[in-house]
Amino acid sequence: MLIDIALDAMGSDKSPEPELRGAILACRHLPVRVHLVGREDVLSKGLRAALDGERLPIEIVHASEHIGMDEKAASAVRTKKDSSMRVGLKLVREKKVAGFFTAGNTGAAMATAKMVLGALPGVDRPALAMVMPTLTGSPSVLLDVGANVDCKPQNFEQFAIMGELYSKSVLKIRRPRVGVLSVGEEEGKGNDLTREAYGLLKQLPINFVGNVEGRDIYNGNCDVIVCDGFVGNVALKTSEGLTRLVREMLKESLTTTVTAQVGALLSRKAFNAFKRRLDPSEYGGAPLLGVRGVCIIGHGSSNDRAIMNGIRVAAEFSQARVNEHIESEFKERPVLPTNGHSLPLQ
Repeated sequence: MLIDIALDAMGSDKSPEPELRGAILACRHLPVRVHLVGREDVLSKGLRAALDGERLPIEIVHASEHIGMDEKAASAVRTKKDSSMRVGLKLVREKKVAGFFTAGNTGAAMATAKMVLGALPGVDRPALAMVMPTLTGSPSVLLDVGANVDCKPQNFEQFAIMGELYSKSVLKIRRPRVGVLSVGEEEGKGNDLTREAYGLLKQLPINFVGNVEGRDIYNGNCDVIVCDGFVGNVALKTSEGLTRLVREMLKESLTTTVTAQVGALLSRKAFNAFKRRLDPSEYGGAPLLGVRGVCIIGHGSSNDRAIMNGIRVAAEFSQARVNEHIESEFKERPVLPTNGHSLPLQ
């Protein structure tokens, strides 16, 4: 059985070429049927050329508009009612596909998903989660990385539950360690937001390990790291810049160093393995946790491999039934909504 995934074919910086190539890679290597969403005249011509006679389970769904990277999310979502994002997410809402992936405007993708899909019962604010590489080889989950720049402590509580369930269901971590990103490990460290959130998370029936610091994102000491979207996005963008710096510096060293010892230790094969381990394209994109459907958001500079992995993550998220687990969990746990009144979530 093929898993149907909608792909925003007009989203990335260089669309639709990476999307077309990524869809082809996905259909060659994954049990998926890809629905390319965008202008039919553009996509059909490009797809014919890219396939070169090869037959793959790829379909085109027409959308007359697309939202550019430089457009303001709020106005674009309101005015462009036939955008590739909205059409693709409607396919999810109507259960014609199992999930949706876009490498387009992040703000517009989040706003459109909230509007078209709506939030799961009990979820006050959906959160954008990012899988990060660690020294142990077991990835960590950082959330929120940009959906909510201003948060209340109760948002952290909901992020912790959703992140824990995502880690269990998709990353197969049996008992995820959950921490709050702060400026020190001690309970009293941090600002008012993190200190109050610490008290809330400590009362949850999760494996809460307390405050964690920035280095714990990568050292493997914590599996789910909770923060507000402002801090999370800064951490994510800093990580992307540092990763690129390390890759380029290592590449330069390999090119300029001629000693046999260095050549043996840092061979091209080892360098390629190192690049793959840190390459964001291998992680596929960030799921928007807490909406009624599968929505994965990738980087605007996504290449064909990143697009393929975004499709893979959407399929895995759907198969793991993460949304059902989140909805079930929130029905059972009395979590504080941001209005401050403690009520059982229905």
